[in-house]
Amino acid sequence: MDRVTPRPDPAYAPGVRTRDMTVDDCAAVADIRVRGWRRAYAGLIPQAYLDAMDVGEDAERRRAYLMAEGGPVNLVAEAPDTTLTGWACYGPRRDESARPGSAELYALYVHPDRIGTGTGRALLTEVIARARAEGFDGMSLWVLKDNTRARRFYEQARFRPDGAEETFEAGDAMVPEVRYVRTLTQPAAA
Repeated sequence: MDRVTPRPDPAYAPGVRTRDMTVDDCAAVADIRVRGWRRAYAGLIPQAYLDAMDVGEDAERRRAYLMAEGGPVNLVAEAPDTTLTGWACYGPRRDESARPGSAELYALYVHPDRIGTGTGRALLTEVIARARAEGFDGMSLWVLKDNTRARRFYEQARFRPDGAEETFEAGDAMVPEVRYVRTLTQPAAA
């Protein structure tokens, strides 16, 4: 299967195409990720932590992750002029309580100038379709507890909180996250 071929743009996001990420995309993806963190997490994560994020360092991490054998699936969204507008990454669920056959959305970021254009939805739709095609029957993700915009986005895509919470350290602050889950199996035909 040629996984680099762009998918046709979805009706809800005209002009947006999704495709596999390449090494040449790493700098643009790092820029999207850092800008995404700074926009989405302002007021939720210490500003000094956000200000210290470095696009160059992040690009090097993206390259290393992308080149790793058996690493996660990385997808990008691009505008008609091929400008990258978003990035998503998924793979097998990482937490110890995960049952076999369950995937995890590790990250999904949209360039702040493209929020509300359907880019995030196009990426999430592609992630779900690919994970389902790979045989995953469920998907989880972690989202900042106070990130109401992201929580609303995932709830519109039929993800629901399952009650699990954890924190991660960002600078000197502990930041709470909640886990969301959804099934990927198709309902039985009637």
